Amino acid sequence: MKGKICLLAVIALCCALLCGCRQEPRAEEPALVMGFSQLGSESSFRIGNTRDIEAQAQAYGVSLMMDDAKQKQENQIDAIRRFIAYRVDVIAFSPIVEEGWDNVLLEAKQAGIPVILVDRTIQTEISDLYVSQIGADFYQEGVLAAQYLLRKADALGKDRLRIVEITGTESSTPMRQRHEGFWDTLAGDPRMELLESVNGDFLRSRGAECMRYLLERYGDQIDVVFSHNDEMTMGALPEIEQAGYRPGQDMILISIDGGQEAIDILKAGRINCIVECTPMLGGLLMETALDIKAGKPVEGIIHPVERVFCDEDDLSALPPRGY
Repeated sequence: MKGKICLLAVIALCCALLCGCRQEPRAEEPALVMGFSQLGSESSFRIGNTRDIEAQAQAYGVSLMMDDAKQKQENQIDAIRRFIAYRVDVIAFSPIVEEGWDNVLLEAKQAGIPVILVDRTIQTEISDLYVSQIGADFYQEGVLAAQYLLRKADALGKDRLRIVEITGTESSTPMRQRHEGFWDTLAGDPRMELLESVNGDFLRSRGAECMRYLLERYGDQIDVVFSHNDEMTMGALPEIEQAGYRPGQDMILISIDGGQEAIDILKAGRINCIVECTPMLGGLLMETALDIKAGKPVEGIIHPVERVFCDEDDLSALPPRGY
């Protein structure tokens, strides 16, 4: 009996040792860890951009720390400092404004963490604060919007077009460059007259407020509304209609972004032209970040391919936009 007990004890001990030696399967290590500060969720573009970055991070095996700055630069600076403290592999962010980043990006540089700008850029006199900027050519978007207007003026035989402009967030990259591209292209054409530019902050509610003010001040004088994004355009539309005008007919409406809601309105004839600004930048961001980690050279500026959608085209076969 004693022998059996001893034998059982030895067997139990061996089983315990074998179980202790067996290693549990390890979770797969991420390709890299990225901290991303999104400037907010003010538009379908921004929401689509966030979703695409999250989806592409998962597809590329990137561990993503996502932060929503809620339209405040100080929140973005705080997030970047948290990413530095966490020792992420790469920091990426969409800067809400162009200036005021030198100190925090110097901290990232001193920590040896590369930085990628997404969608927008910054103004700085310090070299090498970021490795690459991925996003649209905002100046070219303004150029494309103006080129459409020149074609439209020719097609309608107009000898005068009076324009109001609803701009994006003051001092932001898209606001400044879209404005410059548009007016540089129209410069020298005597038919084009600016009545006023007002700041709509890329928000639908502000687009409505701006359009209401412009209609009260200029009324029948307005021939063209150039809006820096779809959200402000869609805020302006009901104000135009409530004032008794037909958008797309009594007034030429030009917008930028190309989300599904705005494209549907374009197809219905209430917007004349939309210059695409795609939010689908996640794949380019992940590929660039992985190249940086691998020590491969990357381009300093990376632009996606974008299109123009307008009443000159047959849009019936245009596939769903996805945002």
